[in-house]
Amino acid sequence: MVINRLVDTLGRMPEDTSFDALLVLSFGGPESDEEVVPFLENVTRGRGIPRERLAQVGEHYFHFGGKSPLNDLNREIIANLEAEIAQRGLNLPVYFGNRNWHPFGKETAEQMARDGVRRALVFATSAWGGYSACLQYNEDIRGIREHLADKELPVIDFTKLRQFYDHPAFVGEMASAVREAYDRIPEDRLGTTRMLFTAHSVPTAADKAAGGESNPHLYSRQVAEASRLIAEAAGVADYDLVWQSRSGNPRTPWLEPDIVDHTTELAGQGTTAVVVCPVGFISDHMEVVWDLDTELANAAEELDVVVERTRTVGPTDTFTHMVLDLVAEVMNDAPPIGLGNVTVSGCTTNGEPCRPGCCQLSRPNSPTA
Repeated sequence: MVINRLVDTLGRMPEDTSFDALLVLSFGGPESDEEVVPFLENVTRGRGIPRERLAQVGEHYFHFGGKSPLNDLNREIIANLEAEIAQRGLNLPVYFGNRNWHPFGKETAEQMARDGVRRALVFATSAWGGYSACLQYNEDIRGIREHLADKELPVIDFTKLRQFYDHPAFVGEMASAVREAYDRIPEDRLGTTRMLFTAHSVPTAADKAAGGESNPHLYSRQVAEASRLIAEAAGVADYDLVWQSRSGNPRTPWLEPDIVDHTTELAGQGTTAVVVCPVGFISDHMEVVWDLDTELANAAEELDVVVERTRTVGPTDTFTHMVLDLVAEVMNDAPPIGLGNVTVSGCTTNGEPCRPGCCQLSRPNSPTA
Protein backbone atom coordinates (compact mmCIF):
# COMPACT_ATOMS: atom_id res chain seq x y z
CA MET A 1 0.00 0.00 0.00
CA VAL A 2 1.34 3.43 -0.89
CA ILE A 3 1.58 5.66 2.16
CA ASN A 4 0.54 9.11 0.99
CA ARG A 5 0.53 11.01 4.24
CA LEU A 6 2.24 10.39 7.55
CA VAL A 7 1.95 13.78 9.18
CA ASP A 8 -0.95 12.60 11.35
CA THR A 9 1.37 10.07 13.00
CA LEU A 10 3.59 12.97 14.01
CA GLY A 11 0.82 15.35 15.00
CA ARG A 12 -0.15 18.36 12.95
CA MET A 13 2.66 20.79 12.30
CA PRO A 14 2.26 23.73 14.67
CA GLU A 15 1.13 26.95 13.03
CA ASP A 16 3.43 29.07 15.15
CA THR A 17 6.96 27.72 14.66
CA SER A 18 10.41 29.11 15.17
CA PHE A 19 11.31 28.53 11.50
CA ASP A 20 10.84 31.31 8.97
CA ALA A 21 11.31 29.48 5.66
CA LEU A 22 12.20 26.30 3.77
CA LEU A 23 15.16 26.34 1.37
CA VAL A 24 15.22 23.69 -1.37
CA LEU A 25 18.93 23.23 -2.05
CA SER A 26 20.06 21.36 -5.15
CA PHE A 27 22.90 20.74 -7.60
CA GLY A 28 21.87 23.08 -10.38
CA GLY A 29 22.01 22.78 -14.14
CA PRO A 30 22.44 24.87 -17.29
CA GLU A 31 19.45 26.11 -19.27
CA SER A 32 21.04 26.95 -22.64
CA ASP A 33 24.02 25.95 -24.79
CA GLU A 34 25.90 29.08 -23.69
CA GLU A 35 25.59 28.09 -20.04
CA VAL A 36 26.91 24.52 -20.32
CA VAL A 37 30.67 25.14 -20.10
CA PRO A 38 30.42 27.87 -17.39
CA PHE A 39 28.20 25.50 -15.40
CA LEU A 40 30.72 22.66 -15.75
CA GLU A 41 33.50 25.05 -14.74
CA ASN A 42 31.62 25.59 -11.49
CA VAL A 43 31.14 21.85 -10.99
CA THR A 44 34.83 21.07 -11.57
CA ARG A 45 36.32 24.21 -10.03
CA GLY A 46 39.87 23.65 -8.74
CA ARG A 47 40.55 20.56 -10.88
CA GLY A 48 42.22 22.35 -13.79
CA ILE A 49 40.10 20.77 -16.52
CA PRO A 50 40.49 22.66 -19.86
CA ARG A 51 37.41 24.29 -21.38
CA GLU A 52 37.83 22.10 -24.48
CA ARG A 53 37.47 18.98 -22.35
CA LEU A 54 34.46 20.45 -20.56
CA ALA A 55 32.78 21.02 -23.93
CA GLN A 56 33.23 17.30 -24.62
CA VAL A 57 31.90 16.38 -21.18
CA GLY A 58 28.87 18.56 -21.87
CA GLU A 59 27.82 16.51 -24.90
CA HIS A 60 24.72 15.16 -23.18
CA TYR A 61 23.61 18.71 -22.28
CA PHE A 62 24.12 19.92 -25.87
CA HIS A 63 22.03 16.95 -27.03
CA PHE A 64 19.09 18.59 -25.23
CA GLY A 65 19.76 22.14 -26.39
CA GLY A 66 22.01 22.87 -23.41
CA LYS A 67 19.11 22.60 -20.98
CA SER A 68 19.22 20.36 -17.95
CA PRO A 69 15.76 19.32 -16.77
CA LEU A 70 16.83 19.75 -13.15
CA ASN A 71 15.87 23.35 -12.44
CA ASP A 72 12.37 22.96 -13.88
CA LEU A 73 11.87 19.71 -11.97
CA ASN A 74 12.88 21.43 -8.74
CA ARG A 75 10.53 24.32 -9.49
CA GLU A 76 7.76 21.75 -9.90
CA ILE A 77 8.61 20.24 -6.50
CA ILE A 78 8.60 23.74 -4.96
CA ALA A 79 5.24 24.61 -6.53
CA ASN A 80 3.79 21.40 -5.07
CA LEU A 81 5.24 22.20 -1.66
CA GLU A 82 3.86 25.74 -1.74
CA ALA A 83 0.39 24.46 -2.64
CA GLU A 84 0.41 21.89 0.17
CA ILE A 85 1.79 24.38 2.70
CA ALA A 86 -1.02 26.77 1.79
CA GLN A 87 -3.52 23.93 2.07
CA ARG A 88 -2.28 23.22 5.59
CA GLY A 89 -2.53 26.90 6.52
CA LEU A 90 1.14 27.29 7.33
CA ASN A 91 3.33 30.37 6.99
CA LEU A 92 6.50 28.80 5.56
CA PRO A 93 7.76 30.48 2.38
CA VAL A 94 9.83 28.23 0.10
CA TYR A 95 13.07 29.40 -1.53
CA PHE A 96 15.21 27.73 -4.21
CA GLY A 97 19.00 27.70 -4.36
CA ASN A 98 21.68 25.70 -6.21
CA ARG A 99 25.32 24.87 -5.71
CA ASN A 100 26.54 25.20 -9.29
CA TRP A 101 24.15 27.40 -11.28
CA HIS A 102 21.43 30.00 -11.04
CA PRO A 103 19.68 30.51 -8.75
CA PHE A 104 22.80 30.15 -6.62
CA GLY A 105 22.23 29.31 -2.97
CA LYS A 106 24.29 32.28 -1.84
CA GLU A 107 22.22 34.73 -3.89
CA THR A 108 19.01 33.14 -2.66
CA ALA A 109 20.22 33.47 0.93
CA GLU A 110 20.80 37.18 0.39
CA GLN A 111 17.15 37.55 -0.57
CA MET A 112 16.09 35.42 2.39
CA ALA A 113 18.06 37.63 4.77
CA ARG A 114 16.53 40.78 3.27
CA ASP A 115 13.09 39.19 3.62
CA GLY A 116 13.65 38.81 7.34
CA VAL A 117 14.37 35.07 7.45
CA ARG A 118 16.51 34.17 10.47
CA ARG A 119 15.92 30.43 10.97
CA ALA A 120 15.39 28.24 7.93
CA LEU A 121 14.94 24.57 7.22
CA VAL A 122 16.88 23.08 4.29
CA PHE A 123 15.67 20.27 2.07
CA ALA A 124 18.62 18.92 0.07
CA THR A 125 17.46 17.00 -3.00
CA SER A 126 19.26 13.77 -2.07
CA ALA A 127 18.09 10.76 -0.10
CA TRP A 128 21.56 9.48 0.74
CA GLY A 129 24.67 9.73 2.86
CA GLY A 130 28.18 10.20 1.49
CA TYR A 131 30.18 13.20 0.37
CA SER A 132 28.37 14.34 -2.78
CA ALA A 133 24.96 13.25 -1.52
CA CYS A 134 25.12 14.72 1.97
CA LEU A 135 28.28 16.32 3.33
CA GLN A 136 28.77 18.62 0.34
CA TYR A 137 25.38 20.17 1.13
CA ASN A 138 26.69 20.86 4.63
CA GLU A 139 29.66 22.62 3.03
CA ASP A 140 27.21 24.62 0.90
CA ILE A 141 25.36 25.75 4.03
CA ARG A 142 28.55 26.83 5.77
CA GLY A 143 29.59 28.71 2.63
CA ILE A 144 26.21 30.44 2.46
CA ARG A 145 26.53 31.62 6.06
CA GLU A 146 30.04 32.92 5.43
CA HIS A 147 28.78 34.72 2.33
CA LEU A 148 26.03 36.47 4.31
CA ALA A 149 28.57 37.58 6.90
CA ASP A 150 30.87 38.91 4.16
CA LYS A 151 27.94 40.86 2.72
CA GLU A 152 27.20 42.24 6.21
CA LEU A 153 23.73 40.72 6.05
CA PRO A 154 22.02 38.99 8.97
CA VAL A 155 23.35 35.44 9.18
CA ILE A 156 20.64 32.78 8.97
CA ASP A 157 20.58 29.63 11.08
CA PHE A 158 19.97 26.63 8.80
CA THR A 159 18.70 23.21 9.89
CA LYS A 160 19.06 20.58 7.16
CA LEU A 161 16.46 17.84 7.01
CA ARG A 162 17.63 14.26 7.29
CA GLN A 163 18.28 11.58 4.69
CA PHE A 164 15.09 9.81 3.62
CA TYR A 165 16.15 6.72 1.65
CA ASP A 166 13.97 4.41 3.80
CA HIS A 167 11.03 6.71 4.52
CA PRO A 168 7.80 4.69 4.07
CA ALA A 169 6.41 7.23 1.61
CA PHE A 170 9.52 7.08 -0.59
CA VAL A 171 9.60 3.28 -0.48
CA GLY A 172 5.87 2.93 -1.09
CA GLU A 173 5.76 5.31 -4.05
CA MET A 174 8.78 3.69 -5.71
CA ALA A 175 7.21 0.25 -5.20
CA SER A 176 4.06 1.44 -6.96
CA ALA A 177 6.19 2.70 -9.84
CA VAL A 178 7.89 -0.70 -10.10
CA ARG A 179 4.56 -2.51 -10.27
CA GLU A 180 3.34 -0.09 -12.96
CA ALA A 181 6.48 -0.77 -15.02
CA TYR A 182 5.97 -4.52 -14.78
CA ASP A 183 2.42 -4.04 -16.06
CA ARG A 184 3.90 -2.48 -19.23
CA ILE A 185 6.17 -5.45 -20.01
CA PRO A 186 4.88 -7.50 -22.99
CA GLU A 187 3.32 -10.70 -21.72
CA ASP A 188 5.55 -12.90 -23.86
CA ARG A 189 8.65 -11.38 -22.20
CA LEU A 190 7.55 -11.42 -18.57
CA GLY A 191 9.17 -14.77 -17.90
CA THR A 192 12.56 -13.45 -19.02
CA THR A 193 12.38 -10.02 -17.36
CA ARG A 194 14.98 -8.83 -14.84
CA MET A 195 14.56 -6.12 -12.20
CA LEU A 196 17.39 -3.56 -12.01
CA PHE A 197 17.83 -0.86 -9.37
CA THR A 198 20.29 1.84 -10.38
CA ALA A 199 22.01 4.79 -8.70
CA HIS A 200 24.89 7.15 -9.44
CA SER A 201 28.23 5.38 -9.16
CA VAL A 202 31.00 6.89 -7.05
CA PRO A 203 34.68 5.98 -6.63
CA THR A 204 35.00 2.93 -4.41
CA ALA A 205 37.39 4.79 -2.12
CA ALA A 206 34.83 7.54 -1.62
CA ASP A 207 32.12 4.99 -0.90
CA LYS A 208 34.31 3.22 1.66
CA ALA A 209 34.82 6.55 3.47
CA ALA A 210 31.17 7.58 3.17
CA GLY A 211 30.20 6.85 6.76
CA GLY A 212 33.53 7.35 8.44
CA GLU A 213 35.69 4.63 9.97
CA SER A 214 32.89 3.35 12.19
CA ASN A 215 30.25 3.19 9.44
CA PRO A 216 31.94 2.58 6.06
CA HIS A 217 30.16 2.23 2.70
CA LEU A 218 27.17 4.21 3.99
CA TYR A 219 26.09 5.36 0.54
CA SER A 220 26.13 1.97 -1.21
CA ARG A 221 24.58 0.23 1.81
CA GLN A 222 21.73 2.75 1.90
CA VAL A 223 21.11 2.29 -1.84
CA ALA A 224 21.15 -1.49 -1.40
CA GLU A 225 18.75 -1.26 1.55
CA ALA A 226 16.34 1.02 -0.31
CA SER A 227 16.38 -1.42 -3.23
CA ARG A 228 15.60 -4.31 -0.90
CA LEU A 229 12.72 -2.45 0.72
CA ILE A 230 11.21 -1.35 -2.59
CA ALA A 231 11.52 -4.81 -4.13
CA GLU A 232 9.88 -6.36 -1.09
CA ALA A 233 7.03 -3.85 -1.17
CA ALA A 234 6.56 -4.40 -4.91
CA GLY A 235 6.54 -8.18 -4.58
CA VAL A 236 9.75 -8.66 -6.57
CA ALA A 237 11.72 -11.61 -5.26
CA ASP A 238 14.91 -11.26 -7.30
CA TYR A 239 16.72 -8.21 -8.62
CA ASP A 240 20.15 -6.69 -9.30
CA LEU A 241 21.69 -3.47 -8.01
CA VAL A 242 23.68 -1.70 -10.72
CA TRP A 243 25.36 1.69 -11.11
CA GLN A 244 25.52 4.41 -13.73
CA SER A 245 26.92 7.81 -14.73
CA ARG A 246 30.53 7.22 -13.74
CA SER A 247 33.07 9.78 -14.95
CA GLY A 248 36.65 10.81 -14.37
CA ASN A 249 39.87 8.81 -14.69
CA PRO A 250 39.03 5.37 -16.14
CA ARG A 251 41.80 3.84 -14.00
CA THR A 252 40.03 4.86 -10.79
CA PRO A 253 37.85 2.03 -9.41
CA TRP A 254 34.16 2.92 -9.16
CA LEU A 255 31.11 1.05 -7.92
CA GLU A 256 30.10 -1.64 -10.41
CA PRO A 257 28.50 -3.22 -12.40
CA ASP A 258 27.63 -0.51 -14.91
CA ILE A 259 24.00 -0.71 -16.01
CA VAL A 260 24.72 -0.92 -19.75
CA ASP A 261 27.42 -3.56 -19.27
CA HIS A 262 25.15 -5.56 -16.99
CA THR A 263 22.19 -5.37 -19.35
CA THR A 264 24.44 -6.58 -22.18
CA GLU A 265 25.52 -9.52 -20.03
CA LEU A 266 21.92 -10.33 -19.11
CA ALA A 267 20.91 -10.32 -22.77
CA GLY A 268 23.56 -12.93 -23.43
CA GLN A 269 22.00 -15.07 -20.72
CA GLY A 270 18.51 -14.92 -22.23
CA THR A 271 16.97 -11.83 -20.60
CA THR A 272 14.56 -10.15 -23.02
CA ALA A 273 13.30 -7.25 -20.83
CA VAL A 274 14.43 -5.20 -17.87
CA VAL A 275 12.49 -3.08 -15.42
CA VAL A 276 14.81 -0.23 -14.43
CA CYS A 277 14.18 1.69 -11.22
CA PRO A 278 16.38 4.82 -10.88
CA VAL A 279 16.25 4.54 -7.10
CA GLY A 280 19.14 6.98 -6.70
CA PHE A 281 17.29 9.90 -8.30
CA ILE A 282 14.17 11.75 -7.18
CA SER A 283 13.44 13.34 -10.58
CA ASP A 284 13.98 12.75 -14.30
CA HIS A 285 17.10 14.89 -14.53
CA MET A 286 20.09 14.46 -16.85
CA GLU A 287 21.40 11.19 -15.44
CA VAL A 288 17.98 9.68 -16.05
CA VAL A 289 17.04 11.13 -19.45
CA TRP A 290 20.55 10.68 -20.91
CA ASP A 291 22.15 7.68 -19.20
CA LEU A 292 18.96 5.62 -18.99
CA ASP A 293 16.44 6.92 -21.53
CA THR A 294 19.10 7.51 -24.20
CA GLU A 295 22.31 5.48 -23.75
CA LEU A 296 20.75 2.43 -22.08
CA ALA A 297 17.70 2.52 -24.34
CA ASN A 298 19.86 2.63 -27.47
CA ALA A 299 22.09 -0.22 -26.29
CA ALA A 300 19.08 -2.33 -25.28
CA GLU A 301 17.39 -1.80 -28.65
CA GLU A 302 20.42 -3.28 -30.38
CA LEU A 303 20.21 -6.25 -28.00
CA ASP A 304 16.44 -6.67 -28.56
CA VAL A 305 15.87 -6.07 -24.84
CA VAL A 306 12.76 -4.14 -23.79
CA VAL A 307 13.47 -1.45 -21.17
CA GLU A 308 10.68 -0.22 -18.93
CA ARG A 309 12.05 2.58 -16.79
CA THR A 310 9.99 3.45 -13.73
CA ARG A 311 8.83 6.97 -13.05
CA THR A 312 10.54 8.95 -10.30
CA VAL A 313 8.88 10.21 -7.14
CA GLY A 314 9.61 13.96 -7.23
CA PRO A 315 6.43 15.20 -8.97
CA THR A 316 4.03 13.16 -6.81
CA ASP A 317 1.78 14.20 -3.96
CA THR A 318 3.38 11.42 -1.92
CA PHE A 319 6.79 13.05 -2.25
CA THR A 320 5.40 16.47 -1.33
CA HIS A 321 3.81 15.06 1.80
CA MET A 322 7.01 13.22 2.68
CA VAL A 323 9.06 16.43 2.58
CA LEU A 324 6.59 18.08 4.92
CA ASP A 325 6.69 15.01 7.16
CA LEU A 326 10.45 15.60 7.45
CA VAL A 327 9.71 19.23 8.30
CA ALA A 328 7.22 18.07 10.95
CA GLU A 329 9.83 15.79 12.52
CA VAL A 330 12.10 18.76 13.16
CA MET A 331 9.34 21.13 14.24
CA ASN A 332 7.87 18.59 16.66
CA ASP A 333 11.20 17.06 17.72
CA ALA A 334 9.74 13.69 16.70
CA PRO A 335 11.73 10.50 16.06
CA PRO A 336 12.37 9.68 12.40
CA ILE A 337 10.09 7.21 10.65
CA GLY A 338 12.01 4.66 8.61
CA LEU A 339 11.88 1.07 7.43
CA GLY A 340 15.55 0.28 6.93
CA ASN A 341 18.36 -1.21 8.95
CA VAL A 342 21.10 1.15 7.74
CA THR A 343 21.96 4.44 9.44
CA VAL A 344 19.79 7.48 8.69
CA SER A 345 21.45 10.77 9.55
CA GLY A 346 22.22 14.04 7.84
CA CYS A 347 20.05 16.35 9.96
CA THR A 348 22.44 19.19 10.69
CA THR A 349 22.52 22.68 12.14
CA ASN A 350 24.46 25.29 10.12
CA GLY A 351 26.17 22.56 8.11
CA GLU A 352 28.00 20.93 11.01
CA PRO A 353 28.15 17.11 10.78
CA CYS A 354 25.53 15.36 12.86
CA ARG A 355 28.26 13.29 14.50
CA PRO A 356 32.06 12.87 14.19
CA GLY A 357 32.91 10.95 11.04
CA CYS A 358 29.49 11.38 9.45
CA CYS A 359 29.61 10.99 5.70
CA GLN A 360 32.99 11.78 4.15
CA LEU A 361 35.37 14.40 5.42
CA SER A 362 37.44 15.00 2.29
CA ARG A 363 36.56 15.76 -1.30
CA PRO A 364 36.72 12.74 -3.62
CA ASN A 365 37.13 12.82 -7.38
CA SER A 366 33.39 13.47 -7.58
CA PRO A 367 31.34 12.94 -10.73
CA THR A 368 29.41 15.67 -12.40
CA ALA A 369 25.65 15.36 -12.17
